Amino acid sequence: MVETEMRMSVRFAAAVCAAFLMTAAAPMADVRGRDKDVEYSWSRTMMDASRTGVACPSADNVAEALGTVRGRSYFSPGGRVFRGGTVPRVASLVIGAQPVMAPVKKVVGHSPSVMKAAYPESPLSNLFVDRIMASVEEISGRKVDVGIVNFGGIRVDMPQGDIFVDDIMSMFPFKNNLVYVSLKGSRLKEILDDMAAGGFQVLGGLRVTAEDGRIVSAEVGGRPIDDDTTYGLATITFLLHGGDDLYLGEGVEEVIEYPVDIYDVMIRYVESETAAGRDIEYHNDGRIVIR
Repeated sequence: MVETEMRMSVRFAAAVCAAFLMTAAAPMADVRGRDKDVEYSWSRTMMDASRTGVACPSADNVAEALGTVRGRSYFSPGGRVFRGGTVPRVASLVIGAQPVMAPVKKVVGHSPSVMKAAYPESPLSNLFVDRIMASVEEISGRKVDVGIVNFGGIRVDMPQGDIFVDDIMSMFPFKNNLVYVSLKGSRLKEILDDMAAGGFQVLGGLRVTAEDGRIVSAEVGGRPIDDDTTYGLATITFLLHGGDDLYLGEGVEEVIEYPVDIYDVMIRYVESETAAGRDIEYHNDGRIVIR
């Protein structure tokens, strides 16, 4: 546990320092304002590597991506030399952290295009919930009909090109376990009605059409949801009792939690697809339509 926390701290510190090295020399824009009697200002800076030529390193191209430090001078990949001051010290921190970060810089897959999590459905969010459904069904040995996870559980985009362990860790950083929920169709309808009124989360196994904040139609397996039918739902612990205003563990027939977290599911999927010679890509399928 201590070693894991240390590695995460080093990753965070190195990421902040690397951001410093990758920023442009001048801010994009200055913003000023007033909150009650306090004036404030800040600036946004483009991380375009124009200052140093620094790029995100893999495990085996540290010098090429980050440059080198010799004495009190930093020799950047872009050719500029910074002698003394803050930049060489920051560069030393970033470069010195790389041996600890090497395991998370391992390439585990390839994506032919960027995948983003976008409302009401997107390739990345659909991939997320569909993998959770498949994993819960496998672990539980029970039929899973529906999946519900949250958009907030996806923190960064799937990059185009090489996928590092660090990408999956950053994409799914929260330690939420998998859960199987058994619930009646009437309860599932209540959940969907609440979402239609307030905003949908990530859905799997469903075809839903909503209009003016109300459900127009909702199907599971190509059939309208039946009030008295019991359905198997795959979800995560965060959403059982109020996370993102969902209460998927309440008013249901059964709840079973499994000690497998989101990251484990997604990294195993990426590794298995890569081992089979397949890229990581997914699709929209019209599972949520808002008119």
